[in-house]
Amino acid sequence: MEKQKRLKLLYLLKILWEETDEEHSLTSPQLAEKLEQEGISIERRSIYNDVDALNDFGFDIIHDSGRVPGYHMGSRDFEMAELKLLVDAVQVAKFITPKKTGELIAKISSLASVHEAAQLRQQVSMYQRNKAENETIFYNVDMLYTALYRGCRIRFQYAEWTLKKEFELRHGGAFYEVSPWALTWDNENYYLIAFHEKYNQIRHYRVDKMKSMSILAEIRNGEASFRNFNLAAYTKKTFGMFSGYDETVTLHCSNDLIGVVIDRFGKEIMIIPKGPSHFDCIVPVNVSQQFFGWVTAIGPGMQIAGPEQVRQEYRDYIRSIVEGMDKT
Repeated sequence: MEKQKRLKLLYLLKILWEETDEEHSLTSPQLAEKLEQEGISIERRSIYNDVDALNDFGFDIIHDSGRVPGYHMGSRDFEMAELKLLVDAVQVAKFITPKKTGELIAKISSLASVHEAAQLRQQVSMYQRNKAENETIFYNVDMLYTALYRGCRIRFQYAEWTLKKEFELRHGGAFYEVSPWALTWDNENYYLIAFHEKYNQIRHYRVDKMKSMSILAEIRNGEASFRNFNLAAYTKKTFGMFSGYDETVTLHCSNDLIGVVIDRFGKEIMIIPKGPSHFDCIVPVNVSQQFFGWVTAIGPGMQIAGPEQVRQEYRDYIRSIVEGMDKT
């Protein structure tokens, strides 16, 4: 009997959490019946006091006598709209394996009632897209956050795809040693932002391509380089997370591209009207073939207006593509 008393509130909370929401309530007789199925004998009249105790502890359990009479969980840590956003994010994340995708969605669904969880499952439709094949990335991310917390350097090997569709270690399997400072999710991949002592530079690495990682005892370097580092600005100017060189570029654009420019670079950029139909914007970018490819994809409404060195590199880029097509 004493054990039943100790377990009664826990089972009552479990039933209310899993089986009730704003559209689904349980009456006192229904709650008593479900408790009896768990081996807990209870007087129906005591449920009112038990619900009061749970509310006093901080849970939001509502007694409604309206359209859906009975007791139900009110507010939860996550609203349904928030859970749907999380489910969508997990589904589209390329670095999450299909197996882990299913596990994470099941855990997210457990934050709702069984009725709301059914809605979330209806939302799930595995996208026909590339997904990671192994879960190494989760161990890498965990280790990287540990290194970031400790402020230590890390050691790893770095891999790349081959024509055989296999990962091959770069530089014959040589180890990289860098100082980690941040993790970011960009272009559907996780990246480590780190300071490379040998080159005295900030560099980034795709986490799923990092192999045989270990945390070193040495304290990380590069504090001066990261003192005023802005991660959002870094990812905005680095197209596709491919490295190039930093430059301030002027883009000459038709007015209908203002949304494209603001979506890419933010509202803080300088906009200079140029007549009734065009404007110039001055933006910091990491000049690379991926940047040139982005400009090309926008079309004739966007042109690189300066500096001249970047304009010439862009001409050479376009010329190399045309010449390559002529050779095929």
